[in-house]
Amino acid sequence: MSNEINPKKNSIVLTEGPSRAAARSYFRSVGFTKEDLHKPIIGIANTWTEIGPCNFHLRKVAEAVKQGIREAGGTPMEFNTVTIHDGITMGTQGMKASLISREVIADSIELVARGNSFDGIVCIAGCDKNMPAAIMALARLDIPGLMLYGGSIAPGALKQPDGTTKEITILQVFEGMGAHAAGKINDDELEALEAAACPGPGACGGQFTANTMAMAGEFLGISPMMITGVPAMSPEKHEASRQAGRLVMDLARAGLTPRKIVTRQAIDNAIAAVAASGGSTNAVLHLIAIAHEFDMPLTMEDFDRISEQTPFICDLSPGGKYAAKDYQEAGGSRLLAQRLIERGLLKGDSITVTGKTLAEEAALAVETVGQLVIRTWENALKPTGGLVIMRGNLAPDGAVIKVAGHERIHHTGTARVFESEDDCHAAVEAGKINPNDVLVIRYEGPRGGPGMREMLAVTAAIKGIPSLSETVALLTDGRFSGATRGLMAGHVAPEAQLGGPIAAVHEGDTITFDIPNRKLTLNVPEAEIAKRLAAWKAPEPRFKRGVFAKYANSVSSASLGAVTT
Repeated sequence: MSNEINPKKNSIVLTEGPSRAAARSYFRSVGFTKEDLHKPIIGIANTWTEIGPCNFHLRKVAEAVKQGIREAGGTPMEFNTVTIHDGITMGTQGMKASLISREVIADSIELVARGNSFDGIVCIAGCDKNMPAAIMALARLDIPGLMLYGGSIAPGALKQPDGTTKEITILQVFEGMGAHAAGKINDDELEALEAAACPGPGACGGQFTANTMAMAGEFLGISPMMITGVPAMSPEKHEASRQAGRLVMDLARAGLTPRKIVTRQAIDNAIAAVAASGGSTNAVLHLIAIAHEFDMPLTMEDFDRISEQTPFICDLSPGGKYAAKDYQEAGGSRLLAQRLIERGLLKGDSITVTGKTLAEEAALAVETVGQLVIRTWENALKPTGGLVIMRGNLAPDGAVIKVAGHERIHHTGTARVFESEDDCHAAVEAGKINPNDVLVIRYEGPRGGPGMREMLAVTAAIKGIPSLSETVALLTDGRFSGATRGLMAGHVAPEAQLGGPIAAVHEGDTITFDIPNRKLTLNVPEAEIAKRLAAWKAPEPRFKRGVFAKYANSVSSASLGAVTT
C-alpha cells in the first residue's frame, strides 16, 4: 500500500503532549510503556465468551492478532463486547436476544472506539450476529480496520453400527430431536448425536449464518480472503490471525478505511457469493443492514435479481453434503471468486483489505485436485441461486425463501396458525401436524417477538419426521437459522404486530407458495382480508421495559434490515 500517512493521527489527542500525562499514567498502570503509547493505537474488539464454542477460543485468536500488530509497529488494546449463542438459545425466549445483540454489539464497538480515538481496529467475530455487527460498526467508525472470523468448528464423527464413522454437524442433532419426538430414534441414539456433533471450538460447520457472513465479509472486501476462513482449531489459525494484525497496520499507514472498500459493487459481489453458495436467508437481513450503515440503497429485489442470474454451485450443508472446512480446503473464497469472475458475475476491480483487488485475490486461487465442493458451472447444482424473494397478498413488503436443499416450487396447503414459535413446536412434537399443512408462525417479527427469533427448533423437528419432511411448508414473520432446510418462508413483512396480512390468516384457510412467479398467496378474497384486518387489534407488547422494549420501539421492518434508529 503506497502513499503512507501518519498512522497515529487519531490517537494523538489521547496520548500525546503534557496535557495527556494523566491519561498516560492510567495506561502505564496496566502495563503499557511510554514507548507503547507513542505508537498507533489499534483496538481489538473481541466477542469472546465461554458460553458456547463459536467464541470460546477467541482470546487465543486475539493474542495472535496482537502479536502481529506489535510486530508491525502498533500497540493493540483489547476490549470485549457481548454475544448471544444462537444454537444454545434456539427454541427458547432467549433466542429473542440474538438479533437484538447485533445492534448492541455494533453500538458497543462504536462507543469504545470513539471513546478511545483508536487509529485502527480489528473486530474478532465468532457467531452469527457478531459479524454483521462488526461490519456495521466499521462502517460507522470509518477508521482503518477489518473483520476477522474466529473460524468454523470441525465436523463431528458419529460411530456407525459397522464400526465406520460418519461426519455430522449440529444440524443432525436438531433433526434428531424431531426424530426422537416422533419415536424414530431412541434416547441412546439421540445421546450419541449430542455427544459427537461438536468436537471443539468454532462456529457451526455448514453454510449456516456464521459461515455465510464470514464468506460475505471476504467478498465485501472487509475481511482478508482465505485468512479469515481458516477453521477455528486449524494449526494455521495462529499465523493467519497474526497476519491480520500486521494487515491492519498496513491499512492504517495507507489510510484505507471501510467506506473506501465496501462500495455498492462490493455489496453486489457479496450477494452473488451468497447465492452461489446456498447461503443463509439471514444474509438478506444483514446485508441490507450493512448497506444502511454505509448509506447505500439496497432492497430485497436486489437479492432476487442477483440470485436469479447466479447458478448454485457450492455443495454445502444444509442443502448439500460438505462443511465449511471442506470449502476452505477445496480452494475457498478465492476459488469461488475465480468461478464468479469467469462467468461475469463478480466485479473483480473491487479493492479489499489486503490491498489487492478481488480479481487479484482470485488469481491466487489454488484448487485442490478432485475437490467436489465448489463445482464448475457445467456441473451446477441448480441453474439459479439459493435465495428467492416472494411477495403477494400475504407479504406485500416481501418474504425470503432459501431454495437450496429442496425441490418443491409449488405448494398449496391448509393453514395451521400459531401465535408463537413455542406453540408450533409443541404441536409438531405432539403429532398434531398433518402432511401438506402450511404452518403459520406470527408475532415473532422484529417488533412483535421482539427480536425475530430463528425457527430452527421447529424446522429441524419437521425434517426429523419422514411424513412431514417433504410435505409441510412454513411461513413466519420471524427468521430461520442458516441450518434450516425445506420449504420455509421467513421475514414476512409487514409483520403481524404491525397489522400485516399475516395477522389476518385463520386456521383452515389455504395458502399457496408459487416460487416461479414469486407469489405467496392467502387464498381468501381481498374484501375478507380487509374486513379481518379492520377488526384486528395489536396485542400488548411482550416486554414493556428494558433492552427488549427499547429495541421493539425503535426497530425497522425486516424488509429494511431490522435496523434500529
